[in-house]
Amino acid sequence: MSDHDELARKVLAACEARGVMVATAESCTGGLIAAALTNIAGSSAVFDRGFVSYSNQAKMAMLGVSAATLEAHGAVSAETALEMAEGALSRSGAGIAVSVTGIAGPGGGDAHKPVGLVWFGLASRDEPTRAERRMFEDRGRAHIRSVSVEHALGMVLSSLSGR
Repeated sequence: MSDHDELARKVLAACEARGVMVATAESCTGGLIAAALTNIAGSSAVFDRGFVSYSNQAKMAMLGVSAATLEAHGAVSAETALEMAEGALSRSGAGIAVSVTGIAGPGGGDAHKPVGLVWFGLASRDEPTRAERRMFEDRGRAHIRSVSVEHALGMVLSSLSGR
């Protein structure tokens, strides 16, 4: 059992109740959101697929993130998170997709994009794509990745609960 099992169960139940498949597009979490969902028996009924796109090349090839977006805004940006979520939605059978891209550390941050900065995207067939920015406390890489998983699952659940 993971720390995210209860939230993952709620997401899966909400997807099932609404007849919606879910997809993930992950960078800094490296597949942990997909793992949290697929850790639950029966998740195959509503989990379509997960994309782990750690490099910029993978973001472009797998999710259709544009080179212009990456050059202008960087991998850790609202624009990239939006394109990742939209790419996961369009390249899957899902009705909702969540994306995450950020700086989990311990290195890689700077004054403009510090360790702990994470952007999330949420795309669905029923509402406009949106991005959310979070600045998590730098309590280590594992902490930033864990709270990112929690936030992403929460975004999906909130969106599905609002329908």
